Amino acid sequence: MVNPSASIRIVLVDDENLVRVGLRMILESDPNITVVGECADGREAVRMVASLAPDLVLMDIRMPIMDGLESSAEILRQNVEQKILILTTFNTDDMVLSALKLGVSGFLLKDTPPLDLMSAVGQVAAGKTMLSESVTKQLINVAGSRQPSSRRAEALERLELLTEREREIAVAMARGHSNPEIASKLFISLATVKTHVGRVLEKLDTDNRVQVALCVFESEMD
Repeated sequence: MVNPSASIRIVLVDDENLVRVGLRMILESDPNITVVGECADGREAVRMVASLAPDLVLMDIRMPIMDGLESSAEILRQNVEQKILILTTFNTDDMVLSALKLGVSGFLLKDTPPLDLMSAVGQVAAGKTMLSESVTKQLINVAGSRQPSSRRAEALERLELLTEREREIAVAMARGHSNPEIASKLFISLATVKTHVGRVLEKLDTDNRVQVALCVFESEMD
């Protein structure tokens, strides 16, 4: 559940009215979450997010006029700190790979259980990255199966920039582990983890954990 002390303002973006209604009902069952706006296309989302400055955007990918990928890119161009959580159906949605590269805060399947959805919203609003290892890896593999082998070579080359400990940290980040979980798993202090995470982000020239995960998963492709 969302931290009781938090107040999270959300904009919903989905071209299906019933989906938006369902999401609003689920999210607003928590008194600390407020849906401050909703719209049915990416172009309107860009305008609405700029006007309302929400804490979080729940963004569909496939929409008319402007899809969620284009919309997310424009929103992040205007405000790189804006938190965007992508919602997607589990199919051959190649655009998820590009969404990860943009620097979105993560993505969920539309059939995610309500409690998990609210938990994810709370995590992303608090500045964490929402990653599901199985879903993330499977989606990346779907898209990556049609990528040239040079992508794997490039990812491996980037990971070579890391020390052995930093690679351990990168893999743990890709698996969706939080800093405290990494500290416990590797038997190191939280402060040390934070230092390593910063170095991993810097050396891989990435903005967030999602992009680190992308690099790690691409390096594992056959």
